[in-house]
Amino acid sequence: VDLSGRTLSGQTVEAFWTAVEHARPLIVGVNCSLGAKEMRPHVAELARLAETYTSAHPNAGLPNAFGGYDEEPHHTAELLESFAREGFVNVVGGCCGTTPAHTRAIAAAVEGLAPREVPRRPRRPRFSGLEPFEIGPDTGFVMIGERTNVTGSARFRRLIEAGDFQGAVDVALEQVRGGANVLDVNMDADLLDAERAMTTFLNLVATEPEVARLPIMVDSSRWVALEAGLKCLQGKGIVNSISLKEGEEAFLEQARRIKRYGAAVVVMAFDEEGQATSAERRVEICKRAYRLLTEEAGYDPEDIVFDPNVLAVATGIEEHDDYARDFIEALPLIKQACPGARTSGGISNLSFAFRGNDVVREAMHAAFLYHAIQAGLDMGIVNAGQLAVYEDIEPELLERVEDVLFNRRADATERLVEYASRVKGEGM
Repeated sequence: VDLSGRTLSGQTVEAFWTAVEHARPLIVGVNCSLGAKEMRPHVAELARLAETYTSAHPNAGLPNAFGGYDEEPHHTAELLESFAREGFVNVVGGCCGTTPAHTRAIAAAVEGLAPREVPRRPRRPRFSGLEPFEIGPDTGFVMIGERTNVTGSARFRRLIEAGDFQGAVDVALEQVRGGANVLDVNMDADLLDAERAMTTFLNLVATEPEVARLPIMVDSSRWVALEAGLKCLQGKGIVNSISLKEGEEAFLEQARRIKRYGAAVVVMAFDEEGQATSAERRVEICKRAYRLLTEEAGYDPEDIVFDPNVLAVATGIEEHDDYARDFIEALPLIKQACPGARTSGGISNLSFAFRGNDVVREAMHAAFLYHAIQAGLDMGIVNAGQLAVYEDIEPELLERVEDVLFNRRADATERLVEYASRVKGEGM
């Protein structure tokens, strides 16, 4: 629509291609809006990205003051010939202002030239909103903003329940400015119509460019809400989540529908026997889901994210004591068994036993992330902008937190509870 090369709805060329790539189109191209001269950098970008044939159908230059087009056939043909010679296109033609004479000149100019060779790009997780987001070797830990989730943010829930969706978008904006790479959106509250709330919120998010540039993670335990969210996404998002809880047939049906929308998928380590808690069960379920997705549902491994269940520790229940350690131990085993897939988790689940004590909770999250990232955790649902730094945790608190995380002593929970009672209400 202008020299920026964005689509009418604001997407960059790369974000657009990321969103439609799953459909495996025969040809993807740029047409109209611009003349060939102005179109050139955007065609070159598409040619670099698209693992299929590319086309260019420019106007006969830019319109004059009267809305007409003055570019002569030989000029348009020369420009498109340069596109072909430089390997940008497989198909060329014309749009507004072009005539049969332009078409004849273009055909003559490119006759006998070699078509563009379709490139092969490295296989990496790629998502998009208005702009692309790719996870590469240097990306680092991916932060998924958690505050646009009615189950995790009391403020966000109050805004949604009150119908203040603009205020809710402001919460999303805070997460973006806090450093979130992806936004998790969840509307699973008892008194909410989750499908309607998801649709309203995501449609409003689409009008806020600073937020809409990020990919969206549609999060719900209700399929109707997940699908409602998918229908609103312009780019390539992520669904959180599906599982084997109801068996393979239901799992594959949902997975195939998600793939049809072009989204990546988060798979919980949960099957017909229940939620995995040990490292061995986590790996076993992820391997099974990976096989089903890649061999039967046609998923690329890069579109699969496993959530091996971040569960609460220091609850006073002995069987919970190894939850954090087992999660961390499972990460490299899952990555080894499921090549190309990524791992994630809802980090705040870890510290539910200390709700109301931000000092201890933030220290637990920071320490857990420090060790989990080293073990292979790629992304996590966090409060972007409010993550503590591992090196800044007070030494005594760090020791007691890590005693809990790795179950290093029998009284680890009691010692952390005692410390929590001393700092309740304080800032980090």
